[in-house]
Amino acid sequence: MLEFETTAEVNIPNDPLGRVIGQDKAVEIAKIAAKQHRHLLLVGPPGTGKSMIAQALSFHLPRPTEEIRAVHNPEYPEKPFVEIKKAEDVMREKKMVEEVQGEMLDPTRVPTDVADDLGYRCSHCGEYSPPQERICPRCGKPKVSGIQKYGDNPFGDMLGGIVEVTMSQLVPTPKRVERTIPSPEGERVIVYESAGEKIRMLDENALKKRRQIRLSRPYKVIVPLDRNPFVLATGASETELLGDVRHDPYGSHPQLGTPPYERVIAGAIHEAHQGVLFIDELPHLGHLQRYILTAMQEKLFPIVGRNPQSAGASVKVDNVPCDFIFVGACNIQDLPNVLSPLRSRIIGSGYEILVNTYMEDSEENREKIAQFVAQEIAKDRRIPHATKEAVEEIIKEARKRAREIDGAKKSLTLRLREMGGVVRSAGDIAVMEGSEFIEAKHVREGITRSRTVEEQIKEKYGSYQAGVSKDISSSQRAVSPYYYWNENETPPGYE
Repeated sequence: MLEFETTAEVNIPNDPLGRVIGQDKAVEIAKIAAKQHRHLLLVGPPGTGKSMIAQALSFHLPRPTEEIRAVHNPEYPEKPFVEIKKAEDVMREKKMVEEVQGEMLDPTRVPTDVADDLGYRCSHCGEYSPPQERICPRCGKPKVSGIQKYGDNPFGDMLGGIVEVTMSQLVPTPKRVERTIPSPEGERVIVYESAGEKIRMLDENALKKRRQIRLSRPYKVIVPLDRNPFVLATGASETELLGDVRHDPYGSHPQLGTPPYERVIAGAIHEAHQGVLFIDELPHLGHLQRYILTAMQEKLFPIVGRNPQSAGASVKVDNVPCDFIFVGACNIQDLPNVLSPLRSRIIGSGYEILVNTYMEDSEENREKIAQFVAQEIAKDRRIPHATKEAVEEIIKEARKRAREIDGAKKSLTLRLREMGGVVRSAGDIAVMEGSEFIEAKHVREGITRSRTVEEQIKEKYGSYQAGVSKDISSSQRAVSPYYYWNENETPPGYE
C-alpha cells in the first residue's frame, strides 16, 4: 500500500543519482566512475535513464580547478601558447582587476534593463532581489526567462535553491553588460558588473586601466574556471567536438586583423576537462569516434583551424588539456557500430553497462514509481500533484507495458520517458478541468491520449498498411502500387 495521499508528500532525493529509477547497478558503477575517474558505455533502449545517469554523475564530481587560456605568442602569432591557470591564480587575478576603481551602486539605481540582465530584477513583476535567487520571491517565476528552456532537465526542481551552483551552470546569468550613453564629448561606454548585493559601474577610465593590466600578456580564456562539468556533445559536428579557429578575412594583419589567439574556440572535449563528456547515440559520430579515443588516451588534443579555405587553417594550439570522464550511450542494435578500439579503451579504463528495461513488481519498486511521478511533476512545474489512486493507475500501466513490451510478468516497466508523457498528459487534463490534483480518471484518459500515431492508426484502420492505403490519393496509387513500402519490406511493428 502506498502510504501517502498525494505526491506532494513523496520525498524526492537531493542526490541526483537517487532520482534514477530501477538502475541500481548502473548507479553504483556511476558513483565509482565519479570517484575513480572511469569511463562508461551505457547500452539500452531510449527512455530508460541513460542520459539521466550521465548527468547525475557530474553532480558527484568536484568543481573544476583549472582555467585554460590561449596566450599570444609574440615570436610566432600563428602558434599561440596554451596556459593552464589554477583556481587560486584565477581568483588572485580577479581580485587585482576588482581593485580597479569603480562605483558601487544599489541595483535600484541602475537602468532597469541592466538590473534585469544581471539577475537583480524580475522581468515579470519588477521585484528586486539578489542575483543568487533565481526564482522571484514575489511572483515565483524564473527571473531569467531562459531558465524555462531547461524544463527537460531531470533535476530542474533542484534549481530553485538546493543546488545554487548548478543553476549558474545550466542557466548562466551575464556577469557583465555594456551600455553606450550620450555625453557632451560624444558617446561613452559604461560597463556594469555583478558585485554581490551591489552593481559595479565602470567608466572609460576604469576600463582603460583594466586593459592595461590585460595587455601585459594578451590572452583569451577558452575554457573558463566557472563552468558546467557536464558537457552534452550528442550530434556535435567536427568543429563543435574538437574546436576550431575562426576565420578572419584580414588574416593576422596587425592593424586590420584579429590576433590568432583571440580566434581560438575550444571544442566539447576541451570544455569537458575535469568533467563529463556525454555523447548519446554514439555510433552516429561515425569516424569522429577515433578522435574521442585519441583524446581519452592522451588527455591532450590540439585546436586547429579545420576549414582549409580559412585563415584559421594556419593557426594551431598544441597540448590543450582534455582530461574528462567519457560517458557514451547507444541502443543495443547500434552496438556493432561503436568503434572497437574505443570500446577497448572504455573496458580497459571503465565499464560497459546494459541498462534494465523493467524491474520486479515489489512494494519497494512501486514506491519508486511514485517517486518517479513526483519527480516528473516537480520537473514539469505546470501540472498539479497526483493522488494516490492516480499513482496506482500509473503503476497498473507500468505493469501492462512491462508485460506487453518486454514479456516480463510481475514486473514494472523502466521505459520511463513514455510514462512521463502519460503523467504530463494526465496533468494537462487535470489543469483544463480545473482539478486540484491529478486523479485516476485523468490518468486513464491520459493513457489514451498519449498513444503513438501507429497505435492510433492500427485502432482506426486495423493495420498500418490499411491506414496508408486509405490515406494515399488515386494519383499516388497510379504512380506506384507500393507507394510507401514494398510489401516484402514492411518495417517490424507496422504489420
